[in-house]
Amino acid sequence: MSKIASHTRTALTVLGICVALNMIGRGAGDSYVVFLLPLERDLGWTRSEMTSVYSIYLLVTGLSSPIVGMLFDRWGPRALYTCGMASLAGAYLIAPHVQTLWQFYATVGAMTGIAAASLGMVPSSSLISRWFREHLSTAISTAFAGLGLGALFIVPGVQFLLQTHSWRESYQIMGMILVALVPLVFALPWQRYAGGHPEYLQLKKSSIAPERDWTLREAMRTQPFWGLVWIFFFTAMGMFTIMVQTVAYLVEQGFSPIVAATAFGFSSMLSVVGVIGTGAIADRMGPRRIVSLTFLGSITGVSILLLMTWFPVQGLLAAFVITFGLCQGARGPIVSSISTRLFAGSHVASIYGLIYATNAVGAGLGALMAGLLHDMTGSYRPSFVFSVCALFIAGLPFWRVPELRDFRMRQSTRS
Repeated sequence: MSKIASHTRTALTVLGICVALNMIGRGAGDSYVVFLLPLERDLGWTRSEMTSVYSIYLLVTGLSSPIVGMLFDRWGPRALYTCGMASLAGAYLIAPHVQTLWQFYATVGAMTGIAAASLGMVPSSSLISRWFREHLSTAISTAFAGLGLGALFIVPGVQFLLQTHSWRESYQIMGMILVALVPLVFALPWQRYAGGHPEYLQLKKSSIAPERDWTLREAMRTQPFWGLVWIFFFTAMGMFTIMVQTVAYLVEQGFSPIVAATAFGFSSMLSVVGVIGTGAIADRMGPRRIVSLTFLGSITGVSILLLMTWFPVQGLLAAFVITFGLCQGARGPIVSSISTRLFAGSHVASIYGLIYATNAVGAGLGALMAGLLHDMTGSYRPSFVFSVCALFIAGLPFWRVPELRDFRMRQSTRS
């Protein structure tokens, strides 16, 4: 009984660490949304130039995700997580001293993107799958909730910091805090955590183990793989066309900066509820219906933002936070769970890394599109329409690909 309790505590510890690292990596990256207006005022760059920094961050996160997956499979979590935290700390220590756009691309864009991938869901999914099976979707959803918690706590916190410090001083303070975390990450007992549940190695050799050990090349020849790529790419494109400019848009609509940042944070808080809830529901009833409902909710939230261009009132802001927030990120853990189950084996991190890459690439293109449409038209309305179209087509594979349409989160013997 004591061994069972010990294994349970270790599993929950691993899950908690994954949540914390996701929170730090994503929260620090998303904090750029509150730097947008101060940087624009100080440096005089256009909105598309400003959002392109965020696009670089998202694109680098995506393009480095397959490499992160392969490095995790080969080297394990200690080196990967430590280097990721060091990259994030270095980016924010260097950022106060840069003057040109390309320097922002290299630091706040590229270095932060590498860190976000290294601390994010690609290694987390592989670790969690070694400790949870029966409730894998719920566990992965909980880890995904760390992304929302990062925006909830870190983004408003940075906005508060900007109220009393310049953007350069704020980046310096963030960098010093992150430097202190590097040795803590290195010192964790990663060998034990990477070993997985005592049944992990036995399960791989038993009759209930996966029938084949999928390789990346084999997975790429299947329709479900490209269906998951489609879902991630277009979902991210639609969502990040909105998210990168939410705070700036609300400020320009007459809301105070702290209200705008808090609304962004509360939306992310509700995403924690939505992410965990949809993961638990998908474990029981399958993903198609719950995913379709979340896409409807996201489209409703964007439509409310469009309506606010004519009626910028508190009631519509609250409605946006609720509808958009509950559905924000809800597809991620379901796609992750499906990927780890369909393509189980020793290369699962590499396979999921490539699928996840398309999520970040879509997010980067969506963020860039938001800036370009704003510069071309002087309005946010084209961005909102573009977002609705992307979100509508994103869910089609759950209705068109048989393996995804009929997928069930199968139960197993280990929890």
